[in-house]
Amino acid sequence: MGVETLYKNDSSELYQIVTHAEGPKGVLPLTPELLKQSPSGNVFGMTINAGMGWNPETLANGDVLIMSTKGGMRDDEGNTIATGLHQGHFELDLQIKAAANAIKEQGLVPHAAYVTDPCDGRTQGTTGMFDSLPYRNDAAIVMKRLIRSIPTRQAVIGIASCDKGLPAMMMALASMHNLPTIIVPGGSTIMPTKGEDLGTVQTIGVRYANGELSFEDALRIGCSSCASSGGGCQFLGTAGTSQVIAEGLGFALTHSALAPSGQNIWKDIARKSAIAALDMKNKGITTKDILTDAAIENAMVIHAAFGGSTNLLLHLPAIAFSAGCTRPTVHDWARINKEVPRLVSVLPMGPVNYPTVDAFMAGGVAEVMLHLRKLGLLHEEVLTVTGSTLGENLDWWEQSERRAACRKHLEEVDHVDPNDVIFSPEQARAKGIGSTVTFPMGNIAPEGSVVKSTAIDPSVIDADHVFRHTAKVKVFTSEKEAIKALKQVGAIEAGDIMVVLGAGPIGTGMEETYQLTSALKHLSFGKHVSLITDARFSGVSTGACFGHVGPEALAGGPIGKLRDGDIVEIIVDLNKLEGSLNFIGTADKKLTYEEGATVLAARENNPDIHPDEDLPDDTRLWAALQDVSGGTWKGTVYDVDRIIEVLKAGKQALDHK
Repeated sequence: MGVETLYKNDSSELYQIVTHAEGPKGVLPLTPELLKQSPSGNVFGMTINAGMGWNPETLANGDVLIMSTKGGMRDDEGNTIATGLHQGHFELDLQIKAAANAIKEQGLVPHAAYVTDPCDGRTQGTTGMFDSLPYRNDAAIVMKRLIRSIPTRQAVIGIASCDKGLPAMMMALASMHNLPTIIVPGGSTIMPTKGEDLGTVQTIGVRYANGELSFEDALRIGCSSCASSGGGCQFLGTAGTSQVIAEGLGFALTHSALAPSGQNIWKDIARKSAIAALDMKNKGITTKDILTDAAIENAMVIHAAFGGSTNLLLHLPAIAFSAGCTRPTVHDWARINKEVPRLVSVLPMGPVNYPTVDAFMAGGVAEVMLHLRKLGLLHEEVLTVTGSTLGENLDWWEQSERRAACRKHLEEVDHVDPNDVIFSPEQARAKGIGSTVTFPMGNIAPEGSVVKSTAIDPSVIDADHVFRHTAKVKVFTSEKEAIKALKQVGAIEAGDIMVVLGAGPIGTGMEETYQLTSALKHLSFGKHVSLITDARFSGVSTGACFGHVGPEALAGGPIGKLRDGDIVEIIVDLNKLEGSLNFIGTADKKLTYEEGATVLAARENNPDIHPDEDLPDDTRLWAALQDVSGGTWKGTVYDVDRIIEVLKAGKQALDHK
């Protein structure tokens, strides 16, 4: 275009420029003592607040920070000016306004700050996924820096909804041990009257490629899945599970997770959260009073009862670490999943695939907790952000108008029985619903792996409730190669075991491989194919898919020694919630588990495994730092003391070379 064309024919009005103005009316509400003794930054904060149009008379009343992942932009009439990266953060401005107005009504000054977040659905199958999990740590750091950058803050309200932004927000607020903090879950997208949910719609490409969806249907379905412009996806993936965990921790208000985005009840949650945060301030309740080891265990119990995303195996330990609590181990997860019944019927696991909004209307986390406390599985004495204990919250909930009204609406307007969405333990047993997750180990996964065992298709499970699959493996050293094979008719067939290597933190930033798991779910032969990988899965993933295999291939894990044609045996006992992944030889020579381990140990890594050539330096640094901090089973956090210890030892070793 050129600079001359760009600036040609500018309107003369552009040059009618004001360079001086009178400034805000009024005076700062300072006493002589405050003016003498206050840090200059505190006084300057009042000056710039007045400059942004705030009434100076209230500037000394106190500051409250509203931190959100808001993205996109709308005009005053609600029309879209610029889209966000996903609908989960697009409507958060409405919750911000509701919270800010509540703070203003109390006479304090609300501040709004933004650290927006990416969309895992948007980055599936792209190099953008290499930044997904590392973003969480980086965002938490930025959020903490922003919180500390307002020294006068008296409370912090965090508003977020989705896969990485909400865990990052919880990590940031959890580290504010001596401040009152509260989470506002950003809610759920409403389902279309006719169409598919946001998990299923991500498979239109692979279904079309396999002749299982027409071109015309793919185009229409792909356009119609979001019936509201805000909220997390309609299935209980990582976004929905993170909201559930926030409430399970007592970190969010009772009956706040999974609310329908844009609705009055959803906006009211933000308003009530602001009031609760100020009440915490007045009562001297801080984050360390809420986030305790008992609260962490309550959240794990809720995770099991909902059948939540396996990504929370990464996020909840990170939240616990930020809060100064004990990080749950794989053994803790296994114990709780054996003790806690699954009580919720939602997408993607069913048995009936209700959207997450239906779970909210049926009573959500609070309703599930009513059942769990009868089983003695909750720590009811923990304090929550309502200012009451969990037990007191549940006493209120059981008799509340809110409970009765929401459940009645679900039944009479949506024609869904609330008891078909949230079961009693007796109903769950009668329906044969088992616990969600199993943690198989073996000579391929000596540190462990994870599978949503309850989501393995029942038709491929033996009569004794054991899933067994023994076959030659087809090995892929990237997700790109694996999805290409799935789109090539005949390359992957019923009975195959796919192994995807080099997709852990060192290889790809531990990418999420929903492209693969969703394809296997929605292809007609997919239930007869197993997948083993050192990557992670989306919370909507189902099937015989084994992720988080440790150690990862590029860290020398035995999974990286597998070759095409090796025979692998998979066993998952759905009654005992135990499982194993073992290399048992080749067609020419069968091996015991121990012999298989010896053979793998003697092999070189698959020569085709290497970090993805597009892996950003930022992610390489994240991978190295989280590796020395305990790795994936410790939450992929930054343990600063451990990192400094390793750096010092490395520096000393280099100095002595």
